[in-house]
Amino acid sequence: MSAALAVTVAGFALWNPQGRARPQPSLLPPNERRRAPDTVAVALEVAQAACANAGRDPARLPMVFASTYGDLAITDYMCSTLAKAPTTLSPTRFHNSVHNAAAGYWSIATGCHEPYCALSAGRYTFANGLFAAALQVCAEQTDVLYVAYDIDARGPQTQITHSQGILGVALVLTPDGSGTRLELAAVADRAADTVFAASANAMADSLPLVVALERGAVDVLRLPLGPESALQVQVRHR
Repeated sequence: MSAALAVTVAGFALWNPQGRARPQPSLLPPNERRRAPDTVAVALEVAQAACANAGRDPARLPMVFASTYGDLAITDYMCSTLAKAPTTLSPTRFHNSVHNAAAGYWSIATGCHEPYCALSAGRYTFANGLFAAALQVCAEQTDVLYVAYDIDARGPQTQITHSQGILGVALVLTPDGSGTRLELAAVADRAADTVFAASANAMADSLPLVVALERGAVDVLRLPLGPESALQVQVRHR
């Protein structure tokens, strides 16, 4: 493959437990840790672990945060409350409902003043977030932290939104260096747009890449990037 972009994975981390267990990120004080929504908890947990594995200072990394649906638990709470008793809506939960909540918590907890973006591309979120992070690495010649996460649907959302469990993955990407190299290119491919089973988390597209990183072998992946396109990722270990 002739790569459009090439980056190196300096470190990565995964949170994909059985059941609905949630992480307890040590970056947050105990009171904040208890109040933080699941999306914030999993995003901070994997981001911190990826930075530690990469030997990078979290305060010095630009970031890309990606989530397909944001915090589905808070969305369910807000819709239910607005329908039944709107004057009782919690300001804290409203504050945590915004799509960039996890990125904001991370910036405050780490004292990071580097730029970040928080994106969603629906079904194609993981690949678009990875592509955006790799573009920034190559354009700016800087390390970038990429964090992708989703949680389970709640209430009436389960009828239209298929996501279960808590899943988060984070990668520290660098322009060059020893480690696993990712060569990425956008390609036309309708077949890549497969749908995961209803039992899968909405960020399940991340798992083939994590498996490839853990295996330590050359792999070529095609991750759904759009209705008729894929992000082709060649994984080279060196």
